[in-house]
Amino acid sequence: MELGADYIDVEFQVADEFIDSIYGKKPDKFKVIVSSHNYQDTPSLEDLGDLVARMQATGADIVSITTTALDITDVARIFQITVHSQVPVIGLAMGERGLISRILCAKFGGYLTSGTLGSGIVSVPGEPAIKDILHVYNFRLIRPGTKMFGVIGKPISHSKSPLLYNEGFKSVGFDGVYLHLLVDDIANFLRTYSSTDFSGFSVGIPHKEAAVKCCDEVDPVAKSIGAVNCIVRRPTDGKLFGLNTDYFGSISAIEDGLRGSHDRGNTTGSPLAGRLFVVMGAGGAGKALAYGAKQKGARIVIANREYDRARKLADEVGGDALSFAELENFHPEDGTVLANATPVGMQPNIDETPIPKHALRSYSLVFDAVYNPKMTRLLSEAAESGVTVVSGVEMLIGQAYEQFERFTGLPAPKELFRKVLDNCL
Repeated sequence: MELGADYIDVEFQVADEFIDSIYGKKPDKFKVIVSSHNYQDTPSLEDLGDLVARMQATGADIVSITTTALDITDVARIFQITVHSQVPVIGLAMGERGLISRILCAKFGGYLTSGTLGSGIVSVPGEPAIKDILHVYNFRLIRPGTKMFGVIGKPISHSKSPLLYNEGFKSVGFDGVYLHLLVDDIANFLRTYSSTDFSGFSVGIPHKEAAVKCCDEVDPVAKSIGAVNCIVRRPTDGKLFGLNTDYFGSISAIEDGLRGSHDRGNTTGSPLAGRLFVVMGAGGAGKALAYGAKQKGARIVIANREYDRARKLADEVGGDALSFAELENFHPEDGTVLANATPVGMQPNIDETPIPKHALRSYSLVFDAVYNPKMTRLLSEAAESGVTVVSGVEMLIGQAYEQFERFTGLPAPKELFRKVLDNCL
């Protein structure tokens, strides 16, 4: 205070003593922040309200509460406190599940946010870097009317989608922010954040199948696949509409790869027509690939670690099933496409691959839905074996165009999307 500081942060336990000690000496512009840190959990709304009242009673100019988010829905209670408090409040939640508190505080009336000075320099768990707060999430553009979007998954920190969409929103002047959302229970998440300001979500592993049941209305294609990767909340009534854009992005990317390699003779129909199409993985992404390839006239084989799941999906699409062990010794016919729809090989486990290199050489094309890294071990070993490869980046771009337009009602900035992904992958 004597050195001219504008703010001083004091722990709640000693706030009364400190504020009494500066009574009558406090400059007009000087503000006392009284802070409380909870490293175990996020208390109930009633307990948080009581805590804020007791902290305010010390004479605090600003109240700062930092809790631990055990679930992303815990942060909703922080937002309720910052919106309704009569005193300026800094409300933040630690941990990756609390990330949205550090970005959306600008929307919900929080006094300020905090971040690390650089990547890898962490003072509290889950705290992002200031440069990411400002330049990935465009923090200074967020206001009370900003619409919220995000990518739901577990894990999710690897996703480059926030870079893509936030750059896109800024380029077209759309008032929205797109976040990483580490979600354990998608149904609970959607129930908790039910305001129309939470306007749309990309859905990743492992929630794509569960998302179908969470929607009020589901596109027929997504219903047939049994997986939703995009949810849009209608602004008129708050109803959730689910669709599957993985279907568009992945199949069109594979078709382009076949046309560009050795299928130029087939100019009228799909180059997938009549081909054997082997899908690794029987989850949401695998269903989208299998359904999409089937629609194009391909013959489907599903391989999965759990054979029963492979058999179930194969029966749904009228195909055959293999275990991963059987896939290693599978002898594909000429022209067969292999598509990975598992997270194997994704950051940080970049040395992993779902199938040995020796089993790749007989395929015509190998596609990997993993896009980070851009060239996975699977794709690298396929290319070394002389096989045409298609990266998950192509699928990401294709499905992102569709989602962006669904979210905003505006044309997707396609050249910008490709430039952003080229720079970050």
